[in-house]
Amino acid sequence: MPGENLSRDEARERAALLSVDGYEVSLDLRSAVGEDDGAGPRTFRSVTTLRFRCNEPGASSFADLIAPSVTAVSLNGRDLDPGEVFDGSRITLEDLAADNELVVDAQCAYSRTGEGLHRFVDPQDGEVYLYTQYEPADSRRVFANFEQPDLKAPFRFEVRAPEGWTVWSNGVGELGDEVWRFAETKPISTYITCVVAGPYHYVTDSYSRTFADGTTLEIPLGALCRKGLAPHFDSDDVFLVTKQGLDFFHDHFDYPYPFGKYDQAFVPEYNLGAMENPGLVTFREEFIFRGKVTQASYEGRANVVLHEMAHMWFGDLVTMEWWDDLWLKESFADFMGAFSLVGATRFVNGWVTFANRRKAWAYRADQLPSTHPVTADIRDLQDAKLNFDGITYAKGASVLKQLVAYVGQEAFLEGARRYFKRNAYGNTRLGDLLSVLEETSGRDMSAWARSWLQTAGVNSLTPQVLLSPQGRVEELAVVQEAAESHPALRPHRVAVGLYRVTDGGILERYARTETDVDGARTVVADLAGADAPDLVLVNDDDLTYCKIRFDTTSLATLREHLGSVTDPLARALCWSALWNMTRDALLPARDFVDLVLRFAGRESEIGVLQMLHAWAESALTHYAAPAWRETGERLLSEGARRELYAAGPGSEQQLAWARFFARAAAADADFELLRDLLTGTVTIEGLDLDQELRWGFLEPLAAHGVVDEKVLAEELARDDTASGKRHQVRCLAARPSEAVKAQAWAQVVESDALSNAMVEATISGFEQGSQRDLLAPYAAKYFAAIERVWAERSIQIGMHVVQGLFPSLQQSPETLDATYAWLESHREAAPALRRLVLEARDDLARALRGQACDTAAG
Repeated sequence: MPGENLSRDEARERAALLSVDGYEVSLDLRSAVGEDDGAGPRTFRSVTTLRFRCNEPGASSFADLIAPSVTAVSLNGRDLDPGEVFDGSRITLEDLAADNELVVDAQCAYSRTGEGLHRFVDPQDGEVYLYTQYEPADSRRVFANFEQPDLKAPFRFEVRAPEGWTVWSNGVGELGDEVWRFAETKPISTYITCVVAGPYHYVTDSYSRTFADGTTLEIPLGALCRKGLAPHFDSDDVFLVTKQGLDFFHDHFDYPYPFGKYDQAFVPEYNLGAMENPGLVTFREEFIFRGKVTQASYEGRANVVLHEMAHMWFGDLVTMEWWDDLWLKESFADFMGAFSLVGATRFVNGWVTFANRRKAWAYRADQLPSTHPVTADIRDLQDAKLNFDGITYAKGASVLKQLVAYVGQEAFLEGARRYFKRNAYGNTRLGDLLSVLEETSGRDMSAWARSWLQTAGVNSLTPQVLLSPQGRVEELAVVQEAAESHPALRPHRVAVGLYRVTDGGILERYARTETDVDGARTVVADLAGADAPDLVLVNDDDLTYCKIRFDTTSLATLREHLGSVTDPLARALCWSALWNMTRDALLPARDFVDLVLRFAGRESEIGVLQMLHAWAESALTHYAAPAWRETGERLLSEGARRELYAAGPGSEQQLAWARFFARAAAADADFELLRDLLTGTVTIEGLDLDQELRWGFLEPLAAHGVVDEKVLAEELARDDTASGKRHQVRCLAARPSEAVKAQAWAQVVESDALSNAMVEATISGFEQGSQRDLLAPYAAKYFAAIERVWAERSIQIGMHVVQGLFPSLQQSPETLDATYAWLESHREAAPALRRLVLEARDDLARALRGQACDTAAG
């Protein structure tokens, strides 16, 4: 990654000097097919004509381009020597005129890491598929440009492609004279331009909206995927959610969708969930389900579809000036995804998922040493890459939910409407948003912004209940605390709910009030005189962003009656609070596992159930005392088997428990059942072993040495697809063999031959909780290798390696010391690399604290 970074100061200097009138980009992608000559990377021709103005004639600047070679450069008709002006990532531009035309003819490289123009060969049929992915700064791998979000411009693309291919871009395209030519875009940032090309399966639909003034907006809709996935592609559901989202956002934003068509491409080996390219949104193809999945998967996909759609306004129409204000698009899109999911689709319990899953991501990120305010300090592009995190997305969305409670929904939405109209096709900072919210709400937003956007850390809220001799609430107060490292206390608009166990054994709410919590202790006067509660739930209805704590009585109630909480959101909040307590070493891991085993089988929300399964696994792997771990494994596998047989035949609960049982399998009898289910010797009524579930059963069998390479090869022959190959690679790397681990390590760390998807699959298989001793030698190898890997590989692959291969299973003070020693001896290492190692060290220290808590409970 040397020489490819761009600092905020450089970007500001260039933005003050230049303004861009337009791009014309011509790509020749016919080289994507056919034999490669083997001499260096496979490349394609990229010719860019860039017209721009300079407000200081005679000044110098630079354009961005990462390419193996540049054939020609001309500036205002002057031919420049590429060898002199191009250094591998920048093109020096000297003696600029007031009006300038730059033409760059380059050979750019196809990507195998998901950054730039990614090339994928489908093992199923040999077809080649291409797509681009740029955020934050990889469009310069495809064409010469000014790679920063505040130098917006219109773009015209033309593409030559192999015969029989279809090409898509942001604008509408037409094929003529063997060239695809696309309509000019509105002014947009470089990172949201897009090209998708190949023999994709493509389906179409349309959306129509008539406005109050009688005008009608027609939006052509399209959806595409690889041909091999076409039999599984439920495009009707994708289009249904798309239309529901377009209706919802038009109802609330009062600004017509501005980018013409709306294509959605599901592409292979994608690093992200999705990307909001206007007119051509890209998604990871795993959102096309090859087997049976639960409704949580459909809800998750719908949420992503709506999240990306919200970006058409928050991010594409109005874009942050620099990555400091990334939250201006991501926090809003994350909030709007859940807001529209509940308001427009069949997934009416979307806020339950948000509270249980998205906020868990935020709570973890906000307690790491790398935590940062929602408005972050982004010094350069490497910082930007790492800030697509739980704070920027989920905490930011949680803060916006709190803002809606603070100013009111209509004031919030009216602020958004004014924000779009005033800043359309422009760039903004925090102050631009705050000013319109002040107008619409009548509130001073500066204090709110300081508390919620400009300070880091998460507060905890704990109820204190004083009862009268008559058994009524004499005083109920909420105590607010903060970590020493981030001591800010914030104003919280919260609901406090009082619950009691009924004669029928149900735990239900009988009193609720909303109040403003501010400072270290707040008395909730409205609840004085209420009957004594069995459970006090602070932040009932999930209005604010905080860690919920319980008083002694409430915790005792949950230990006996958690499964009896009737409201699904309240129940999800209780589970989330208990998980945070486990991570904070306040609740022994064995107690959390016990709660899951006793109550998860009664959970009606399938997304919550699947989250509980993941948390239980994590509790056992990371937070349980080593001496209790074997007992915990037995209890989890027995409990999962019991619930699998108890679940309704064909139900999504049955599917969730089947997957969990496979992951929890620990005894010979467990492996025998999995093997018998695979061969058909044993059947469970209603459980259909589709191909995805078969691979899910095979991985634990491979990890425990029950099946060998021959069995996995036979399964690949049964499922000889791109997905099948990824599954096989993961299972192969999971086998408990020194030779297997050495080979997997070499493929990922010592070679760059694997694509991004295969790197990810190999790392996933490599790390197995049952193989701690086998993996122990790789701790020292990890610390010896990571700086070199970070320097030599792309940032995406570097992140995979540094995060995925950290010796997190070597849970000892010695590993903690080794991590600290690396950080001390590598103070000059890249800040982004140090951040990843620091985060891993914090996770390890947290695991050791959790294990100490669990040991004490034994």
